[in-house]
Amino acid sequence: MKPNQIEMLKETASQTAGPYVHIGLAPKQAGFDIFEKNFTNVLVGPDTRGERIRVEGRVIDGSGTPVRDVLIEIWQANAEGKYQHPADRQNKDLDKDFRGWGRGCSDFETGIYTFDTIKPGVVEGRNGRPMAPHINFWIVARGINIGLNTRMYFSDEVDANAKDPVLNLIEWEVRRKTLIAQRSEKDGQAVYRFDIQLQGPEETVFFDI
Repeated sequence: MKPNQIEMLKETASQTAGPYVHIGLAPKQAGFDIFEKNFTNVLVGPDTRGERIRVEGRVIDGSGTPVRDVLIEIWQANAEGKYQHPADRQNKDLDKDFRGWGRGCSDFETGIYTFDTIKPGVVEGRNGRPMAPHINFWIVARGINIGLNTRMYFSDEVDANAKDPVLNLIEWEVRRKTLIAQRSEKDGQAVYRFDIQLQGPEETVFFDI
């Protein structure tokens, strides 16, 4: 195809994810046991190294209503700060019992999502600059044309957060706070609460990647 012909092509129409996103990507939660192997919201195994944590929260629309049909994927480094991916060339140990990637849905009744994982370590970013421990999020649901990307940082990593190169790209402190999950404990387990606001004055910071 010639360059001038490429310019004549029209953009393909897009549409939102749903209402059958759960059947295709997380069928077991929707009541369909159709896959031999189901991807879940549990990233750890019995021998995974690091501090066990639960991440939970809700995705909230512009009217303040929890989105009950949202699907979320997360990916993160292990406790050493290394991703389970060949593109990560850091001289750090892999954890064979840690998947590093998970997929989950909000509860159809409460709108709450959960992930059982470990707290990630510090990752080496561009130009060798350390990035504070964080978890990457991808969010899709009805009404969202293109999946939304964001990050979750940890409230008990104050010093590391203050030096993080990505957080420091966000000019206003009030906007940076939308990426900080608050730590608590439930039944002896560390729980980080991370609510994602899709619209409004407290809208979560999303990244164009």
